[in-house]
Amino acid sequence: MALVLSVLEQGMIYAIMALGVYITYKILDFPDLTVDGSFPLGAAITAVMITKGVHPLITLVVSFAAGAVVGVLTGVIHVKLKVRDLLSGIIMMTALYTVNLRIAGRANLPIYTEKTIFDNDLVNSIFKGNAAQFSTVVIILIITLVMKYLLDWYMSTKAGFLLRAVGDNDTIVTSMGVDKGLVKIAGLAISNGLVTLSGCIYTQQQRYFDVSMGTGTVVIGLASVIIGTSLFKKVTFFRVTTSVVIGSIIYKACVALAISFGLQSTDLKLVTAVLFLIILVVSMDRKKKVKNNA
Repeated sequence: MALVLSVLEQGMIYAIMALGVYITYKILDFPDLTVDGSFPLGAAITAVMITKGVHPLITLVVSFAAGAVVGVLTGVIHVKLKVRDLLSGIIMMTALYTVNLRIAGRANLPIYTEKTIFDNDLVNSIFKGNAAQFSTVVIILIITLVMKYLLDWYMSTKAGFLLRAVGDNDTIVTSMGVDKGLVKIAGLAISNGLVTLSGCIYTQQQRYFDVSMGTGTVVIGLASVIIGTSLFKKVTFFRVTTSVVIGSIIYKACVALAISFGLQSTDLKLVTAVLFLIILVVSMDRKKKVKNNA
């Protein structure tokens, strides 16, 4: 039971980040490596605010806002300064490493004794006895569903349709008299806002911040997106965002399964890389088969 709960918790936390990666990777076709820096940014801000006595719920809003600012900066570097998309992300990711260290004041900041969204008077009064073990997964589920449905709502608005249009055919957006650059910047802001929010929730669940916790985040996000969109491509009764969330949980389950076979926790990055490679190869083979059948 503990392993299942752990997979669900981790899977849904990373699902919020994967929703952000989905915006850049699938919709905007923008390889945004800022994610590896914005994820620990949310963690750093959260750890510092909580140690200073700020209510943990406020950290969710502040983290999302900080991520949105970072996304805007990445967008400005790409759109206004004409730097290539990949390099824009690399520049911001590199800069954020130092920013995160400055915010936290050190490379590792524990919050073991502090109150979080998972451990406070209100939560402890609601979840008592045996129900206490399910409190974390229930809270994460609520936050994940809220962010998923908010993103679904946004994508159904005019701004959301413009975001899709920029990814599909930006000349159509330009012909409508809309600045495609501003639409890209908005998409990057929402994407990185979701990523930092994920980092915020992650550090409250793990009860610590570490400057290296963002390493490989973009790979996890891409793997989750590819798993979800590939496995549930023909399933029409739920949205793509639901596929991404489920894909993240499946990905985390695969990692947990690999570790349960005797691999060490220090092998996690290697497991992540191998899984991602397998996922990419399988998805490429599927595309080739579809083309050949066509």
